[in-house]
Amino acid sequence: MLSDFDFHLPDDLIAQEPLPDRAASRMLVVDRTTGKWEDRMFRDFPTYLHPTDCLVLNDSRVLPSRLYGHRENGTGRVELLLTKPISADGLTWEALVRPGRKLPTGERIVIADDLTAEILDRAEFGERAVRLHPIGDLFEVLDRVGHMPLPPYIRRPDTSSDRERYQTVFARERGSAAAPTAGLHFTPEILAACKAAGAEITHVTLHVGLGTFQPLRSEALEGVHLHTESMVVPPETTAAMDRAKRVIAVGTTAVRAIESDPSSPETSIFIRPGFKFCYTSSMLTNFHLPKSSLLVLVCALAGRELTLAAYQHAISQKYRFTRTAIVCLLYRVTF
Repeated sequence: MLSDFDFHLPDDLIAQEPLPDRAASRMLVVDRTTGKWEDRMFRDFPTYLHPTDCLVLNDSRVLPSRLYGHRENGTGRVELLLTKPISADGLTWEALVRPGRKLPTGERIVIADDLTAEILDRAEFGERAVRLHPIGDLFEVLDRVGHMPLPPYIRRPDTSSDRERYQTVFARERGSAAAPTAGLHFTPEILAACKAAGAEITHVTLHVGLGTFQPLRSEALEGVHLHTESMVVPPETTAAMDRAKRVIAVGTTAVRAIESDPSSPETSIFIRPGFKFCYTSSMLTNFHLPKSSLLVLVCALAGRELTLAAYQHAISQKYRFTRTAIVCLLYRVTF
């Protein structure tokens, strides 16, 4: 039941700004073999790696996909969050629209002199299909007029610095509607230290969309169906994981990618307790909000009781609960 994954999270522990230094976060190392944990710093992460490890990173790049405009024949503000392209030409997108109920099919939204959007259709949970009409290359227009889609628990407008801070240093493939935030803690120096420890570093691409951050609506987990998200698991990544003694996935998105069919271009996998993991033996992940699909996934790997006990320890120690400022390592000792 979804209520089994609830806990009290004080509002003052949800940080609204990332730390200036990406690697300065605290890290709770949880050994799911012994059930013990220890408080460390993220800079210590490379010391936990071994030469037979495979570290899997999600290299998706966040688009400035939050758009503000107004109705073509009105002045009321309209907000669009583009979540996934759904046409071959890349101009029709799945999107969240506010105020959705006031925008009928056929409504046109003016975003900028060189970008308008048309509402095409409605979907089950409030999202819309929208057709974008850019003058010129869409991504060049988005880079100029779009805003970074900050997580919903950050209650402030985005700033120019967010364009860099909410992007991982290894982001390459553009397409996410939100950052794969566990990777935000890495710096080039930390990555170099991971390589120096002997770990093989590989990449997958999972473009973060509604499947990652849409809230769960069903109390019965058996009835949960996540939205599909685009993904690529390269053959060389699968080969590296097959060679490794331990696969450490960075973030829930990396876990979902490597536990899905690697031949598929998308996934809607929902991982809950009882799931049989094929590759993931360890995970680096941020602390997640109560009753979220992300927390359920963590509990599937580490166990619900151990995970929630570790969360209560983090709360007692005043860890900063935001997916951009703290990190939790779930770590299985296999040596």
